[in-house]
Amino acid sequence: MTTDEQNHYKVLGFKDGGTQATIMIASTGKTFDMRLRDLLKSEVIDKLSREEIKHIFRRHYSRDSISTAYELNDRNEASWMVYTALNLTLLLLFIFTGIAATKLIYIDWLDIIVTPGLFLYPLTFLIVDMLNESYGLKLARKAILFAFSGNALIILLLAFSTLFPGFPSWELDAPYSAVITHISSVLIASSVSFLVSEYVNSYLLCKIKELTNSRFLFLRVFLSTLFAVILDSFLFCFIAFYGTLDNSDILKMVYVQIAIKVILAFFNILPAYGARALFRRYISENRPA
Repeated sequence: MTTDEQNHYKVLGFKDGGTQATIMIASTGKTFDMRLRDLLKSEVIDKLSREEIKHIFRRHYSRDSISTAYELNDRNEASWMVYTALNLTLLLLFIFTGIAATKLIYIDWLDIIVTPGLFLYPLTFLIVDMLNESYGLKLARKAILFAFSGNALIILLLAFSTLFPGFPSWELDAPYSAVITHISSVLIASSVSFLVSEYVNSYLLCKIKELTNSRFLFLRVFLSTLFAVILDSFLFCFIAFYGTLDNSDILKMVYVQIAIKVILAFFNILPAYGARALFRRYISENRPA
């Protein structure tokens, strides 16, 4: 008896957010829908191919953000290398923009205050969007926690370094401690704003993706980034500079940051489409069957 004769059913697709499978009776061509939880308990699943069974299990468990052996084994080395590279890039951008934020730049002809990292920080939202799009919400949030933990470790190490007695003739001992104290406070502010805003960004991206049935990538990238940058700007500026600057200056910084980040969010749309196309072409298609 051939394999086709043994497999009396075929999986045609999924509906209702992946909670139901559409099954075809191979001998008659008739189709019916069955909930995944019921399908896993029925005898129908015993008459499906190995690949179809694997896909059903992946659909059932990943829908609830549960890691399975299928999800880990099905991603090849290239996919994990890309994930690692995105993680490291997110960490480096986050740390650099946090440290660079300790320097305030005043642009006289615009009468605004900005930080050097302001123009690179929106790239962190783009990376999180790419992680969400290619790897899902759970792995994207793992990357956020990885970057947050790395930043927290740097804060602790820098603070610890100020506890050692300096060389008596070294004139930079006091300035070093003052700078590290300022950097630590800014890094704490950036950590809080980063964690909250990126979680909001990743959640909104997935929610909009679900509501639009995975269409309109430009819409979910822009809207999720828009709400995230507003939240991030308010949290960062007030935590980092409250008490050291007038509230009017802090609010001016907030408005400037929001305006610049929203403009840059437009430029995130094209790279997001390019990254998705490259991932699908060179990573997804090369995964082992």
